[in-house]
Amino acid sequence: MTNIAIIEDDQGLNNGIAMALKQEDFRFYQYASLAEAKDVKEMDLIILDINLPDGNGFDFLKKLRTHSDVPVIILTANDLETDEVMGLNLGADDYMTKPFSLMVLRARIEKILQKRNSHQAVYRFGDMELDFDKMIFQKNGQSVELSKTEQKLLKILVENRNMTMQRDVLLDKVWTDGAEYVDENALSVTIKRLRDKLETKETKYIQTVYGVGYVWKV
Repeated sequence: MTNIAIIEDDQGLNNGIAMALKQEDFRFYQYASLAEAKDVKEMDLIILDINLPDGNGFDFLKKLRTHSDVPVIILTANDLETDEVMGLNLGADDYMTKPFSLMVLRARIEKILQKRNSHQAVYRFGDMELDFDKMIFQKNGQSVELSKTEQKLLKILVENRNMTMQRDVLLDKVWTDGAEYVDENALSVTIKRLRDKLETKETKYIQTVYGVGYVWKV
């Protein structure tokens, strides 16, 4: 399921976008102000207006980019080139002006999501950088050595961040060497090693969902 946030104070337009683009694998979260949009960093994509009742979308985007790389499409009545350049320089993935075509908006959403899903291999969480293609993992600028098993488990958790992964699913996906039996303790041990290598007292990413599995929470 793809979670999309719409931050737009025009309620009619907000509802119109959510209804017109509704499909089975899109779930929309609608916000009319920045104050309401507190957990959007957990979304898969954000549609952002610039002129909002309690703040400026550019300021929101600038702050968002300090801790999240979630794709952002700016959708605004501001049609000045300087505004478009500013939005893109601040980290927006696309910039559309009103009035706009819903068909074009859908196409741009799908293009951004497709690109993100097919090419993303580097993830950043606070002072942590995880590059799965190059197998380079850093925390506070220092290299962290991970075993192949730890890398496989970490990648699954990160790619499915904020989603609880069941223990049996993780066992099947990580330990795929054809062994008929895998000790469940192997998963707990690998989770502990990842926590020891990547987490601190202040930053906890891997959370245990007791009786179910684990979730990479951001």
